[in-house]
Amino acid sequence: MEAIILAGGRAERLGDAAGGRPKSLADVAGRPLVAYQVGRLAAAGVERVIVSCAAGQGELFERELAGLGTEIVCAEEPDRLGRGGGIRFAARERREDGDVYALNGDELVDVDFGALLETHRGSGAAATVAVARPKSPFGVVELGDRDVIEGFSEGGRIPYWVNCGVYVFSAEAVSRLPEVGDHETTTFQELVREGRLRAYRHEGLWLTVNTPKELRVAGEHVAAHPEWLA
Repeated sequence: MEAIILAGGRAERLGDAAGGRPKSLADVAGRPLVAYQVGRLAAAGVERVIVSCAAGQGELFERELAGLGTEIVCAEEPDRLGRGGGIRFAARERREDGDVYALNGDELVDVDFGALLETHRGSGAAATVAVARPKSPFGVVELGDRDVIEGFSEGGRIPYWVNCGVYVFSAEAVSRLPEVGDHETTTFQELVREGRLRAYRHEGLWLTVNTPKELRVAGEHVAAHPEWLA
């Protein structure tokens, strides 16, 4: 089994917190952010990870991700190709012809890759998307009669499902990805019309890392859950 990781982010919103490194290599509890996903993929049986990165960064990623239990191959994009284009470009480095994982390299997520693959293959879909209900960033105000405030509580999860950026693609779906652009507005729309796109509901952790605050939260989570460092 192979996986493709999108790691071309420039860390513009992270600023100095990224330490001058690509966003996916920002330090989280002493390790690059993307290393946690590589480790989880290796534990799920993935033997080869293809990293889609910016031109000139391949050696850096190979060095930073060495020794994590899986072969690391980098596909340096000559230009910014978008998420769908980046996956398609990286797929040229594949050795296998079957299903492939694809995910973002700037998130901390504990999706069960084995269950995701099983769901995908059991449904016969062309592609399967892991979806999640993020925690609401807002507190809840409890209102009574005449809008009297009766209390406050922390927000729960939002009531709708969102794409958390972890996929399984069949070979056909990969071949239908755009050369440049976003797969959500192209390939996925086609598969929706055909009834060939499925969802895998993820109830666990999903932390996006785009800002210094989110980077700090990711570090605090790993520090509080040492199993991530195994």
